[in-house]
Amino acid sequence: MFALNFLSPHNEKLLMNRQKNVTIRLGDIKETYPENSIVWITVGKKTNNKRKLYPAIIDKAIVKKFSELTTQDLSQQNPNIKTVDELISFFEIIYERTIHIEDMVTVIYFSEIINE
Repeated sequence: MFALNFLSPHNEKLLMNRQKNVTIRLGDIKETYPENSIVWITVGKKTNNKRKLYPAIIDKAIVKKFSELTTQDLSQQNPNIKTVDELISFFEIIYERTIHIEDMVTVIYFSEIINE
């Protein structure tokens, strides 16, 4: 089983409140998260322990340019980020490098697996 890890404590709150079902990742990583695969949603910084939140299924993974992101992509990624420019600024902090509007991202849609 794979993990879909989130670094930010803000993401943990969104995930725990089930307000986040999309993640946008820099580059083409569609092969890493194939559709219909089961992943653990986890939180934790790189090289630190991770906390397992819940299992999920990858509904779809779409590769596109930053310029092609929709408002729906952005709102489900983070309701506080309203524009592509805001997302680019946020990613430049996370990835510690310059990001361009034509750079590729993978938009990963996931759904929690509920045991009933």
